[in-house]
Amino acid sequence: MRLGLSTPVVIQQPGIASPWERDAGPAELAAIAAAADDLGFEYLTCSEHVGIPAQAADTRGSVYWDPLATLSFLAAHTRRIRLATSVLVLGYHHPVALAKSYGTLDRLSGGRTILGVGVGSLREEFDLLGAEWAGRGAEADAALRRLRAAWGQAVVDGLAIEPHATSTDLTVWVGGRTLRSLRRAVALGNGWMPFGLSPDTIAGYLARHPAPPGFDVVLSTGRACDPLGDPAGTRSQLERLRDAGATLVTCVVRADNPDHYREQLSALHEIGHPL
Repeated sequence: MRLGLSTPVVIQQPGIASPWERDAGPAELAAIAAAADDLGFEYLTCSEHVGIPAQAADTRGSVYWDPLATLSFLAAHTRRIRLATSVLVLGYHHPVALAKSYGTLDRLSGGRTILGVGVGSLREEFDLLGAEWAGRGAEADAALRRLRAAWGQAVVDGLAIEPHATSTDLTVWVGGRTLRSLRRAVALGNGWMPFGLSPDTIAGYLARHPAPPGFDVVLSTGRACDPLGDPAGTRSQLERLRDAGATLVTCVVRADNPDHYREQLSALHEIGHPL
């Protein structure tokens, strides 16, 4: 089982983000990304929301850094670690435009881009962007097929696309919280990135629809890990996710300040490495 990070600062959900993140900026973010890179973590994530309904901000939070700008910044401060959207809402974008913009990120980062994608769950955000809410699942499936066909191609529908991704081999993790999202992931992606589900529910879904060989199940710790303060509890969190079927775990890490965060990363790597 391999470990990635839910990048701090760039998404701040109430009850999950640490207080120091409110005042942190590019310098702290770059230092944490470099530390994760040096330690051998697999990936950093960044979510996508243009806007959150004000009445939902107390539960969803209102801080969501733009993923393309953020991951491009992180690419410049790292060497090896991969860069994952978690997740892009397919209905907000033209698939060829995604192939161009994130293909450029892939080129800049030396082939480190992972596209986590989803159908979307905020009707207000769809309305804000003029995106179609009804039928968004079928539209997302069609967009994902077209995105995969365009990825890494120099010519798409008779149009030259330069720069483009470093290869035509796109890694796609499909987000969601239903059995249908797992089916979509198996049919159209390389991995499943569920959210808001218990490990037991995830294990049940995977029993009903087993993942093929080489397919990743990307689970999240949900609540923040405290590797230094509670190493046994952190190990138990990771083991429970492993037993539910995780091949990758996106870790949320509790810390008192940026220096403490980096210390927590080192301890987390030591705990997770043998699992």
